[in-house]
Amino acid sequence: MTFSEEWDVCYKNNNQMSIWPWSRLVSFVRNHGYNDNKKIRILELGCGAGANIPFFMSLNAEYFAMDGSATIVKTLKKKFPPIKENLIVGDFTKEIPFKGTFDLIIDRSAITHNTTKGSIQGLDLVYTKLKPGGKYIGIDWLSTLHSDYKHGRKDQDFFTRSNYKNGQFAHLGRVHFSDKKHLLDLFKKFKILVLEHNITTTEVPRKNSVIAVWNIVAQK
Repeated sequence: MTFSEEWDVCYKNNNQMSIWPWSRLVSFVRNHGYNDNKKIRILELGCGAGANIPFFMSLNAEYFAMDGSATIVKTLKKKFPPIKENLIVGDFTKEIPFKGTFDLIIDRSAITHNTTKGSIQGLDLVYTKLKPGGKYIGIDWLSTLHSDYKHGRKDQDFFTRSNYKNGQFAHLGRVHFSDKKHLLDLFKKFKILVLEHNITTTEVPRKNSVIAVWNIVAQK
């Protein structure tokens, strides 16, 4: 079972196998979503190769995760046997099948690999699965100022691109980009606590190549 054939092939080929926690995600969780004195339930959407799992397992938290690739979830179950029952294959734009609600839902550049419609459906499910006052932390939502927004092929809506032949999104299916207005519209059900726009310009080897991403903390 997989809803993202491109990502499943990617993992089968041993690509995109990040194993170190994303530093920005760690900072946001520690500063905005975690209390050492209270055990919380955390759900990670699009856990990929499990880069963030050791970090979450070090916390006073009950950790759950889902990913669209059956290949990578099978690998993670073997790598992290204590939480294997909490790791599932699924499409988080259609269903989040875990019982109960969560204090914190994490997404490091996962929902952003969908169309606008899919992103809205995913965020609607996130809202439903958060406890009252619970938080969603989204890291590296792609910005329309990103150099690669101009490339690829328009896919179903103005903000979605696909068919990348080279670069960081090559052969990874759909990629969604947002400007501020679009992002706020996507999160209109939530209370926005933090919204960052990080823009990095590279001079070598690709002069004037721009990596632009949004980071967001939203509360139910």
